[in-house]
Parts: sequence; structure tokens; C-alpha cells
Amino acid sequence: MKQINRLKVVLIEQNKTGKWSAETLRKNKAAISYWYTNEMQPLLEALASIANVLNIDVKYLLVSIKNRI
Repeated sequence: MKQINRLKVVLIEQNKTGKWSAETLRKNKAAISYWYTNEMQPLLEALASIANVLNIDVKYLLVSIKNRI
């Protein structure tokens, strides 16, 4: 599966867990797991919320496709 988001990487960098994310964002743990494994992608609103609680720019959560084309 192609990596589209960097959520798992960013969580590891910030010493956060999926459980922390689910509780902080008030989301289902299964949904968070799908996002972090790139099986499904979060809505833009969810990405913005994640970036906000992690205090980062939302662009940092995405994998650039510029060099893939």
C-alpha cells in the first residue's frame, strides 16, 4: 500500500500513541489505526485537527507526491 500520510511517523517523533490520538481527537481507535497504517485516509478536517493537537503544520502530515510523478 502506498504511503500517503505520515501520521504514524509524526506520532513516533512526538512520543505519542494511537491511543493518545484516539482519546485526544475523540475518534474510534480502529479509525485511527486505519489512518496510521494508510489503509484509509482521514478527512481534511481530521488532518487539520491532528495537526492542531500536535502543534505542527498540516503539510507535515502528508507525503509529497511531487517526485513520484
